[in-house]
Order: sequence, then C-alpha cells, then structure tokens
Amino acid sequence: MTLQPEPIMAERRQLINLAYRLLGSLADAEDVVQEAFARWYAMSGQEREAIVVPGAWLTKVVSRLCLNVLSSARARRETYVGEWIPEPLPEPSEQVSGIAVDPADRVTLDESVNMAFLVVLDAMTPAERVAFILHDVFRYPFAEVAEIVGRTPAACRQLATSARRRVRAGRAPATSATDQARIVRDFKRAWEDKNIDALVGLLDPGATATGDGGGLVSTMRRPLEGAERIVRWVVHLESRSSHLTIVERTVNGRPGLIAQQNGVTVSVVAFEVANDRITHIWAVRNPDKLRPWL
Repeated sequence: MTLQPEPIMAERRQLINLAYRLLGSLADAEDVVQEAFARWYAMSGQEREAIVVPGAWLTKVVSRLCLNVLSSARARRETYVGEWIPEPLPEPSEQVSGIAVDPADRVTLDESVNMAFLVVLDAMTPAERVAFILHDVFRYPFAEVAEIVGRTPAACRQLATSARRRVRAGRAPATSATDQARIVRDFKRAWEDKNIDALVGLLDPGATATGDGGGLVSTMRRPLEGAERIVRWVVHLESRSSHLTIVERTVNGRPGLIAQQNGVTVSVVAFEVANDRITHIWAVRNPDKLRPWL
C-alpha cells in the first residue's frame, strides 16, 4: 500500500513561494518552511486539531520566521564579502543538473521574482517587505498582516504604500519577453566573439553591473557603472576562464545567461532591459547560490 502524504504537506509549495519572495534565498526559504513544519508536528494532536485553518497558521509562522531572518540579515550582510545578490532560480524545465526537484519545492516564476524586483525588495525594511509581499502579492488583508508584523492595520497599510513607491521608482519601462530574449542573445554572441563594440552598443551608457562571489570566487567587489567599464570586466572574465561556455537560460522568469566551465555552472547572469538597451547586469558567482544550476 502506498502511503499518502498528509494533507498539511500540500501547503509546502505555497510556503516555499512565500518564503523565497520574502528572503530572496531558496536555501533560507527551505530552512524556514522546515522549521514551521517542525513546530506544527511538535504540538500535540489536540493542539493541532484546535487550529481551524492549518495553512493560515503555517503562513503566519513562516512569515514571522522570515521577519526574524530579515531583521538579522542586515547584521550578517556587514560581514558578507562584496555585494549580496538574491539567489537566482532556473525554470524547472531548464534544471541544469538533471536532478529531480520535488514539485512542492518549485518556486512559481512570475514578475514578483524577477531579479530587478528582488533587488528592490532587498532595499526595503523587513516590515515593509513582509507587509508588501503578504498584501500586494499574496493578497492577505491588512488585518492578518498586522497580526504577523505586530503593528496596526493602518501602519501595515502605510508600510505597503511605502514599499509600492520603492517598486515604482525602481521599475524600468516594460520590454517584451521577445525583445529581452533577442538582446540577451545578441549579448551572448558578442561576448563569445569578444566583440567589444557590439557589447558596448547593447548596454545603456549608464548601465550598472553587480557581481556576487561571496568571497569564495573572484568577481567585481563593488558595482561597476558605465558601459565601457562593464565590457572590460566581461572580456576580462572570459579571458581568465578557460573552456567557458555561455548558454541561454531563463533566470527568475526572464531571459538570462549561464557560464559553464567543463560542464559546471560558474556564473548565472540576470539582465534588466529598457528601451532596447541593457541597464542592469547581475552576475551571481557564489557557488553556494548556484545549487539549482550545477
């Protein structure tokens, strides 16, 4: 007889999706959700039966755990070597390693997880981020958000309003997925051909590039500004790496690139495109953040 999973485990995917958006790290999201389930099973059967909506209870626990993680993250970032970029995710169908992924652990890749959006979220205060994600993305009423954040519904409404302003200020003009894919493909070809003029032409003159090596691998230590400086870094990276293969991949729901060395992913590159030019590049090289890509 095949054992069926408990109904409560059906909440796992929703919780992973919530925690990843709150934390920007799949590894941390999995840890938080695991802790929430541990607390659920630590209760007596009578205590669990008294909870009318288990999913709502788990959501509250996960959100509060995420709030704690976010509050301590600022202190941890002070010791992080170089810039911190959210953990990039592939499309499940583009899993590089071929390792099976539990459907319950898959993050739904929509506009609330593209890299530009996650970077804006990371600049918010923990309370702003939790209030905004719970209300604007997951549609929880402010009365429930208030219970989680520990503030009044009116205060949570203000937090979400402040977060929305940040999102609007950081939003680039809309570019179709087809145009983004074309521009990223052109960037790949120019990178492979070491065509400096073509690379410069694809970048906005005021473009910014950020690298994340976590102190474990070499990368730019602070953001680079300006098309020519970025291109010099891209060409330098390629020249230092032997047998580097550039592959088109979907990164957090948008066209991106990965760099592989001897079949192993060593960089995941996300892009923001506006007005047919690349305005931002995020290159994640920290191997701890490349687990889904190996």
